[in-house]
Amino acid sequence: MPAGSLGEVIDLKLLRDDPDRVRASQVARGDDPGLVDALLAADDARRAAVTRADNLRAEQKAVSQSVKSASAEERPSVLEKAKALSAEVKAAEAAQSEADAALRVAHLAVPNVVLDGVPPGGEQDYVVREQVGEVMPMLFAPRDHLDIGVGLGAIDVERGAKVSGSRFAFLTGWGALLELALVNLAIGQAVEAGFNPVIAPALVRPEAMEGTGFLGAHADEVYKLANDDLYLVGTSEVPLAAFHSGEVLDDLPMRYAGFSSCFRREAGSHGKDTRGIIRVHQFDKVEMFSYVDPADAEAEHLRLLEQEKAFLSALELPFRVIDVAAGDLGSSAARKYDCEAWLPSQQRWLELTSTSNCTDFQARRLGIRTRGESGLSPVATLNGTLCAVGRTIAVLLEVHQREDGSVHVPEALRPWLANRKELLPQ
Repeated sequence: MPAGSLGEVIDLKLLRDDPDRVRASQVARGDDPGLVDALLAADDARRAAVTRADNLRAEQKAVSQSVKSASAEERPSVLEKAKALSAEVKAAEAAQSEADAALRVAHLAVPNVVLDGVPPGGEQDYVVREQVGEVMPMLFAPRDHLDIGVGLGAIDVERGAKVSGSRFAFLTGWGALLELALVNLAIGQAVEAGFNPVIAPALVRPEAMEGTGFLGAHADEVYKLANDDLYLVGTSEVPLAAFHSGEVLDDLPMRYAGFSSCFRREAGSHGKDTRGIIRVHQFDKVEMFSYVDPADAEAEHLRLLEQEKAFLSALELPFRVIDVAAGDLGSSAARKYDCEAWLPSQQRWLELTSTSNCTDFQARRLGIRTRGESGLSPVATLNGTLCAVGRTIAVLLEVHQREDGSVHVPEALRPWLANRKELLPQ
């Protein structure tokens, strides 16, 4: 993190100019609007502390300079005053440090300001934007992806548990080939759309993890290597966001498509999603990441969403797009869209991709700026999952299953699967 940065934060100018907007954002999220007033008070206190310290330093400098011109009679009193001012400056600088620390705590407590139009409320208050494709009824009782995968010799959770513990799995045979096919399809699509492919590290320093907001409310889901002071990433959003930390970007927009293994404790998760490979501790993912001018952020957000929709359509999956409610946004997101595919075995929608507009929130923490007419200012960052491989395989197997245990292969995937039109059980 660049020296002097306050962390992942909202714009203090926005706070001072329009505190009611920030309060309204807190209410929409279901968070405490009183945190806004606490931040305003901390900001006022810090500015007062800075002013006092600056004034005392200026006075101290003037008195110190007057020592040279003071007469012999005046010199003792001038020196005494200089000594007293030195003590006052030291105390004022200590007070400024305390005010800085208090402002940081208050600042980090306030999440990003949600954009106009974001649905208020919690997890169940999303708004469905559209549905793409029709959910076709099956003429037989659908099996879940694990039963199908075992029949294909594609998924082995028993040996995964034997080797690594619960919620780990081996992808074998067609399962491994499906992963590689999906990654190749996703990266190929992203490159065609102008994204620069990146193989991202799965281990990052604390400042990278903190800079993207993953050490806040979801810190208990993060794996840490205590001996090395490194974290395993839950998404390549983290290394891609930190890729340009502390830099000035003059050639916007900049777009990346990162591939990495991802690791999550999935603390507290339970239920049907823990069966098979829908909710596991390790999975691979292709993640889009954009740095843009803040004025272009909303348009870029829709661009990322269109990429996700195109990918799921190529896989011949029925899905819907939801506008996530404010209370279900992460701290850095100002708006988020999820694409949820139909999961036949559970007769419900399952999130496969999401894309978030983080405006300039993360860039402030990571010190990523661009040069404009009024000087340097933070860029906007956006992220979007193009393919979370494990759960995409799960949905593919279920949606395209047949009664005899075989699975239809979407045409888009066939070039990486020996041009197979179907996968047959062993």
